[in-house]
Amino acid sequence: MQIYSLDQMLSLIKRGETFSGQLASSGCVITIQEYLPVVCTAIHAGHNLRPELIKLCQLSAEERYFEEDPFTDEVIASQPITLAGSDSRFEYDLNRPKSLSTYYKSAWMKQVWRKPLSAKQRAISHAKHQDFYRLYEALIAKLESMFGMVIVFDLHSYNYKRIEKATPVFNIGTSQIDMERWGSVVHKFQRELKTITLPNVEVDAELDVAFEGRGYLIAHTNARFDRTLVLPTEIKKVFMDELTGEVYPIVLDDLKLGLKNAFSATSAYFQRKLNRQSKTRSADMLSSAIEPEVLEIDAALFRLAQKVDTLKYVNPTNLAAERRRFMKAPSRFKPNFAYRQLPIDANEFKYRLYRLPIDNIADPALKQLYKDIVNKLGEQIDLLTSVGQEGFVYNSLRYHGRPDKSAIANAKFLLYAKEIPEERGESLDAHQVCEMMKQSAEQWQMRCKIGLSGAIVARAMVCSNPAQLAISTHAQFHESEVQRLIQHELGVHMATTLNAKQQSLKVLRLGLPGSTYTQEGLAILAELKAGFMAHSRLNTLAARVLAVDSMLKEQDFYLTYSYLIDELEMDKDDAFMTTARVYRGGGFTKDHLYLSGFLDMLHLSKTRSLDNLLVGKTSVQYLDLLDELVQRDWLVPPKYNVIPTSNLEESPSLNYLIESLRS
Repeated sequence: MQIYSLDQMLSLIKRGETFSGQLASSGCVITIQEYLPVVCTAIHAGHNLRPELIKLCQLSAEERYFEEDPFTDEVIASQPITLAGSDSRFEYDLNRPKSLSTYYKSAWMKQVWRKPLSAKQRAISHAKHQDFYRLYEALIAKLESMFGMVIVFDLHSYNYKRIEKATPVFNIGTSQIDMERWGSVVHKFQRELKTITLPNVEVDAELDVAFEGRGYLIAHTNARFDRTLVLPTEIKKVFMDELTGEVYPIVLDDLKLGLKNAFSATSAYFQRKLNRQSKTRSADMLSSAIEPEVLEIDAALFRLAQKVDTLKYVNPTNLAAERRRFMKAPSRFKPNFAYRQLPIDANEFKYRLYRLPIDNIADPALKQLYKDIVNKLGEQIDLLTSVGQEGFVYNSLRYHGRPDKSAIANAKFLLYAKEIPEERGESLDAHQVCEMMKQSAEQWQMRCKIGLSGAIVARAMVCSNPAQLAISTHAQFHESEVQRLIQHELGVHMATTLNAKQQSLKVLRLGLPGSTYTQEGLAILAELKAGFMAHSRLNTLAARVLAVDSMLKEQDFYLTYSYLIDELEMDKDDAFMTTARVYRGGGFTKDHLYLSGFLDMLHLSKTRSLDNLLVGKTSVQYLDLLDELVQRDWLVPPKYNVIPTSNLEESPSLNYLIESLRS
C-alpha cells in the first residue's frame, strides 16, 4: 500500500485526483475511486498498537479485538470513497474528541494501561487523531463544493451477547441527526437495511434501540458542515463469533452485498431528493473505474480457461461412420463414438484455478460472480475429463441438470397438440445456406468466418475463438429453417461472441454459469421475435427434452431412437441426430435447457429489457449485475443487437400454444 504524507493527500484532494493509500502520520487508510457525494467510514476497524504501547497495555490482543470493529473496512470496500482506521481504538478513539480519545484508565470495566501514559505518548496519539480529522474535513469540504449535499455512512459493529434485551441486526443512531431535515433519508436507509437477507439470521433495522449515535465523528461534522448528513450505523456481530473472533464467511459475504446495495440505493435517493439530481440511479453512486484486482484476476482466469470448450471435446469425430454403422443394424447398435484428446491436465488446471485470489475483489457482487465461475469451471473440467466414460452422465447432470416435471409436461403438450402447419419454402443444401448466412452477416456488419463442416452434430454451430459459424454438410434445410438459423446463430450466438470481444471483462467470452440456458433461450426468442417461429421448431425442442429424459431412464441408444420414431413420429434422420446429441460423451443432458430457457426469456422480456444479456456469453441470473456494470461503464452496451423489440409472430394459434406453456 502506498504511503502518503498529510500534505500530499490534501493536495490530491484539492486537485480532485483519485488515489488510495495510508496516511504516513497515522493509521488512516483512504481510497477515492471516484469523487461522488458519498463517503463510508470504518474508524474502529483497526487493531494496530505502537510497539511502546503494547508493552504498557494490560489487555491481550484478543481482549482488544473483542471491543474493536473487525471487517467493517471490508464491508465498505465496494464504495467509491472510504476512510478506515488501521490503528486500534485503544490507542486513540476517532469517535471521541481528541482530549478524550486516549483511554486514561479503563474501558468497558477493564484496566487498559499498566501506568498512565506520558504526555509525550498521548501527544503522538492526539496528533494521529488530529491528522485524521484534517483529512476528513478536507474531503467533506471538497465534496460539498462539488455536489452541494453529502452523505456519510459511519459504520461500526457491536457485541450483543452481553446485552440482555433483544437488539436489532442494524441500528441507526439519530440523537445528533436533525430528523426534521434529514428524516426521509434516515428512513430510506432503514428500509433498505431491512431488505438485506443473511443466512440463518432474522434481519431487522431499528433507530436508537442499541445505540443512539452519540459519537464524535457526527458531532465533529455537525459542528463544521451544514450540508453533510452522517448516519451512525451499528451492525450486530452476527457475521462472526464475538467471543472467539471466528468469522462466518458466508454471512459476511452476504452482508457486504446487502450493504453495498443499501448504501448505493440510499445515496441515489439522497441525490434525487436533496441534490435535485432526478435521474440518479443506484449504479451512479458507485465508481465507474474498474478495480485493478478484477482486471488482473479476469485476465488470469481467461488465460487459464480460454481453451476449455465443451462442445469441441464432446462432439464425436466419427459421427458419419457411426451413423452408417447404426443404419446397418439399428437394434444391435452400441455407440462407439471417438473424441478429440483433451490437452488439459485436470489436476494442474484445478490447482491454478483455485489459487486465483478471488477474495481480493472488493465489490461483493463481482467477487461472487468470479467465485461462481471458478466453481463452474471445476465442474466443467470434471465433465470433459470423463468424456466417453461411465461417469460422464453424472457430471453432465451436475453441470446441466435434468428436465423437471414442468419441462416434460411442456414437451408432451407441444408434441401431442394438433400440428400447426407452416410454409417451409424451398429445399436448400449446405452451400446455399452458407451463402445466405454470409449475406446476413454482411448486412449486420458482423466480421466472422462462415463455412462448412462435416464434424458437427448440430445443423449449425458458432465457435468463439476465432469467431466462426460452421454449417453441417450432412444436413438439408428448408428456407424457413434457414431464417430461424440466421436469427439463432448469427443474431444471438455470433452477436454475443463479437460483443464479448468489446468488453474489458474477458470472462464474458468464456461464458458465465448458466450461460447455456440463457443464450439458447435468447436465441430461440430471437426466432420468435423475428416472426420465424413454427410449431415444428418447438416440437424439435420438445423432442430434445424427452430424448434427454429417455436417455436417463433407458441408457440404450436404440430404445431412445425407437421412442422418437414410434411415439413422437420423428423422421429417421432427425431421430438419429437427436439421439446422438443426447448420447454423445456418454450421456449429455444439455438439450433439455433450450425449451425452458426460451420460456423464461420470453416471460422475462415482457417485464424488463434483456439487451444487456447480449454483452457476451451471459446468464440471466446475473442480469441485475450486468445492468449495473453497463450503467457504471465497466461494460459497453451490446454493439450487435438485432433481436426485434416486439413480437413479429402473426400466428394466433402459435401464440396461444406458446402462452399455454408453463414457465
